[in-house]
Amino acid sequence: QILLEDAGLAVDGAAEEPEALRLVGAGGYALVLMDVQMPGMDGLEATRRLRLLPACGALPILGMTANARTEDRQRCLDAGMNDFLAKPFHAQSLVATVQRWCPGRAGKD
Repeated sequence: QILLEDAGLAVDGAAEEPEALRLVGAGGYALVLMDVQMPGMDGLEATRRLRLLPACGALPILGMTANARTEDRQRCLDAGMNDFLAKPFHAQSLVATVQRWCPGRAGKD
């Protein structure tokens, strides 16, 4: 959150999947960073559910996980995520990926 805020972005966080689905489903978000290995419902299932909501059909969803194998990336894409970040990542990689999906949203050095 701090890395993104330092890049000039407004960030909301959700502690659990139901809260995340409710917030994002209400609309108004430019992008979702989805932890693939959340407790309870995993990020893959949460992404599938978001994709069913009208406000989320075209919303960029970026998966984040420590599993960085090719098949892990493909599972994220198959679930409806647009891109994938392997943990650990550098702050510059995170901001660059967000900028790629939300041009003009992040830009402070």
